[in-house]
Amino acid sequence: MFETNIASLDPPSTQPKTPPTTPLNCQSKCVKIRRISHQSGRVHSSTHHPSTSRFNINQSTMTTLLLIDVQKDFHPGGSLAIPTASSDAQRTAQFIRQNASSIHRIVATMDSHQKLHIAHPCFWKNDKGEHPNPFTVISNEDVVTGKWIPRSDLKFPVVPHGVMMDDAVLATGGDVPEKLHGEAGSLDILQWCIEYTKRLESKGRFQLCIWPEHCLIGTEGHNVVDVVREAMDEWSHKTGGSVEWVDKGQNLLTEMYSALCAEVPVNKKTSFDFDLLDSLKKSDKLIACGQAMSHCVNYTLRDIVEHWPEEERGKITLLKDCSSSVPGFDSASDIFIGDMIEAGVNVETSDSVRL
Repeated sequence: MFETNIASLDPPSTQPKTPPTTPLNCQSKCVKIRRISHQSGRVHSSTHHPSTSRFNINQSTMTTLLLIDVQKDFHPGGSLAIPTASSDAQRTAQFIRQNASSIHRIVATMDSHQKLHIAHPCFWKNDKGEHPNPFTVISNEDVVTGKWIPRSDLKFPVVPHGVMMDDAVLATGGDVPEKLHGEAGSLDILQWCIEYTKRLESKGRFQLCIWPEHCLIGTEGHNVVDVVREAMDEWSHKTGGSVEWVDKGQNLLTEMYSALCAEVPVNKKTSFDFDLLDSLKKSDKLIACGQAMSHCVNYTLRDIVEHWPEEERGKITLLKDCSSSVPGFDSASDIFIGDMIEAGVNVETSDSVRL
């Protein structure tokens, strides 16, 4: 249920130094945006009953503030800057300070990428050895025909306590291609990119958009924006609480807009995070904001609401004045806000919320 369309917009033909204020459509040929649906094509389990969790919650009543990707690269001066994000951050910091004694948990998600991520320019090249400009849309057909191909010398980092790609996880989302692995068992990166773009498009939500390199692990742009970080520290000092950090996006081979699940899960780490969901569901009030409203706030909150008891969705509040859209994606935010209201989520401004 809840299907809608958004109009196609053409991506820019040249690489901007900063994100332009005119519309950019990094999913220009993908016109459907999933609303609240139980047919998202992700790794879900109706029989999930975890006996243990990495989140240890001991609180009789709980107000949780969920800060989604409040990082410098999404703010003015960053590589994927949203023009109004600084004002959002000021209001977010003010909200934390004014309500510090009433906020029991702060959970902060962090977009966390390697340089050679599948949605970054250096991962790809054309027959001239050129990398695609940011905001280029790469279709499955582009990969099949060789218009854009992944670099052949890609080396995968060691994944502690796991693997970069797990065929058992892949199989939950469709048939695993016979040519995905070579004779020695190594991943055929071209075959994976063909499969990846195919799976993205078959879900009807995205095509692969190449973004400016952003939130690279260990860089200044990966850090929480200063004004919010200072408010977090003040909250910790005043309340004795510690911020809980949730990284997303480290896997080179898939994208992760939602903090709970990758667009195409490729291993356990990128599959649906029921531990995080279950810990958030212990909240009497869950308040969410961050960047960007059109993307990571959008899909993180959709995943939460989809798995939240319908009669309890009034516990969730979206702070609409503490999040903004990537330029050109305002319609996606409008649809998202409408969906949340329809689902029973409170959509308020930060100065109207009473804790």
